[in-house]
Amino acid sequence: MTQQGAALQTYNNELVKCIEELCTKREELNRLIQQEEAEKSRLQHDIRVLTEKLSRVNESLARRLAARADFDRTIAETEAAYMKILESSQTLLSVLKKETGHLTKATEPRSSKDL
Repeated sequence: MTQQGAALQTYNNELVKCIEELCTKREELNRLIQQEEAEKSRLQHDIRVLTEKLSRVNESLARRLAARADFDRTIAETEAAYMKILESSQTLLSVLKKETGHLTKATEPRSSKDL
């Protein structure tokens, strides 16, 4: 029986050692889990902050894009109106030159040949 008792004691010692090793490994795993949970929490916070910042940037960008489109429209309309003014000025100048020519001819003294 002493052999059986010794064998039982050996098994018991090995079993206790295995349980202690498992507990040690579990504690290490638990420490790693806590680290990753803390990292996850930090990342989720960063994501919230960045999402809010992205939202603000998108809103600002949308306003600026709309303003730029207004500038583009205003510039195009102004350039078109300016071109019409230039065309009208050119037409007016042409008419004025023609009328000036007619008036000049009408007011010139007549030569003796014309009489």
